[in-house]
Amino acid sequence: MRTIETDVCVIGAGISAAMVAERLAEDTAAHVTVVEAGNRIFNLAERFARRQRFLAYRENPWPDDHVPGMTGYGLQSRSMCVGGLGLHWGGTTPRFTPEDFRVRSLYGVGDDWPIEWTDIEPFYQEAEERIGVAGVPGPTELDPRSAEYPMPALPLSYNLEALRRWGEASGIPFWPNPVAKNSRPYDGRNTCVRCDTCTICPTGAKYTPDFTYQRLLEAGRIELASRTVVRRLRLAADGETIAYAEALDRDRPEEPLRFRAKVFVLAAGYAWTSHLLLLSAEDRFPNGLANSSGAVGRYITGHRPVNCFVEVPMRLYPGIYQMDSLLSKRFQRQEPAGDYIRHDLSIWESDFGRTPRPFDDSGRLLVGDELMADWRRRSERGAARLRAYYDVLPDRESRLRLDESRRTPWGDPTFRIDLVDDPASARLRGRTEEAIEGVFRRMVAAGGGRILDIRSSDLQDHPGGGCRMGDDPGTSVVDGFGRAHDHRNLWIVGAPTIVTGGCNNGTLTFCALALRAAAQLAAELPSRERRPVGSLAGRLSGQPTTERPTA
Repeated sequence: MRTIETDVCVIGAGISAAMVAERLAEDTAAHVTVVEAGNRIFNLAERFARRQRFLAYRENPWPDDHVPGMTGYGLQSRSMCVGGLGLHWGGTTPRFTPEDFRVRSLYGVGDDWPIEWTDIEPFYQEAEERIGVAGVPGPTELDPRSAEYPMPALPLSYNLEALRRWGEASGIPFWPNPVAKNSRPYDGRNTCVRCDTCTICPTGAKYTPDFTYQRLLEAGRIELASRTVVRRLRLAADGETIAYAEALDRDRPEEPLRFRAKVFVLAAGYAWTSHLLLLSAEDRFPNGLANSSGAVGRYITGHRPVNCFVEVPMRLYPGIYQMDSLLSKRFQRQEPAGDYIRHDLSIWESDFGRTPRPFDDSGRLLVGDELMADWRRRSERGAARLRAYYDVLPDRESRLRLDESRRTPWGDPTFRIDLVDDPASARLRGRTEEAIEGVFRRMVAAGGGRILDIRSSDLQDHPGGGCRMGDDPGTSVVDGFGRAHDHRNLWIVGAPTIVTGGCNNGTLTFCALALRAAAQLAAELPSRERRPVGSLAGRLSGQPTTERPTA
């Protein structure tokens, strides 16, 4: 069996893994190897052409971002490549609020996290600086932070400026949603030109993890094994630590491969992390590694959206940066009285009911001048989409389990995910959606216009969990830093460790948790006398990576 020796083996190469690898490369002398099942997609030069084909033919701009046969049943991102979903994410980066970490203490439902908001806040700031976030703080009482954003917010479009005035007529404050897109040159990357195809940014203005991996590889600070599927973790003779990872090189599947390391970091996302631990069951841990609590794969969580499409009493001009939006946390920072009903609130441009249509309201066919006249009439007033995410507390039975009926190309069972609401969330779902609809109606009553459609959904967006953190090894998988209770050299980072899904997009929180884990792990590894500065100080000036003495 071919064996690769390293100090730290990071399994997965998404955005959380990028944060860990970069932090360890800066602060330690450890040899870091990142292992990824998918392809290495370093193709910035191709993205303009891919974008053109996406616009012309609606082709998937990322046809090479998945491993055939590596698909589970249930809510799962299909992206499996170096960079993961971070290659074509929307780039939205709000923080959770302090209430998200104390729902049991404040509201008497769900579970508290083992950390406070103040514990993670410095790592929110670090994550924003590493990936480059443009934003403007909301009111301090709604959107607390200890420092400014690394970059000023992108300018609002005419439409969003008008919709902000319309929304604030209700007395609800709104501000630009923060985004990982450059509003000025930053970290050697371009300024966003607001071309509105953020899923494949053609200029490099939106942060994607491939930039981090390329920089670390060029500096010789990491090794990257792509197209390499980790199939099992194996215990050492002491039965308490991980000795090595069994893997398969997709280009040489007939040749067994193992990665031996002092420390293993699982950064494979909320689905594949739990899947690997369950696959790695052996005599001492018959239900999977790190699973003496039985919590691996459980408490899968997220948040649900409610969307409202509104006709507004003004003419809007859709077409510039429609992926931008306005945010309010007014209803996230609820007082701990009454039922647990919390949600964010955002305003987006929309062309709902404003596109050409072949039939009028009565079903009569429209052609020629009649079609154009109908289109012009309906375009005299603009449309907006109001959206709220509300927290869905997970039940223990909200879980990922192995699916023996489906196999990977290498014969391993895949998985299925079944989402189950905590009883409190199930009981309050109707009242929560009713409260959100009440906010929408309040905005329309104050600003004018009319509601065209309101849609609730069963989708739980921005999922996480499966390896939740906690102080009690009997009910959780990792501690507050991400170290497994059962195996002292195993760390789990990012989305799998969250306790609740909150009311905001989770990516920045996943990054902050990964950086907090990396900082703790780095303190236990040999330090590095000199470290590259593409990260914090250099990025604030937009300068390329250089070397400087350790601060």
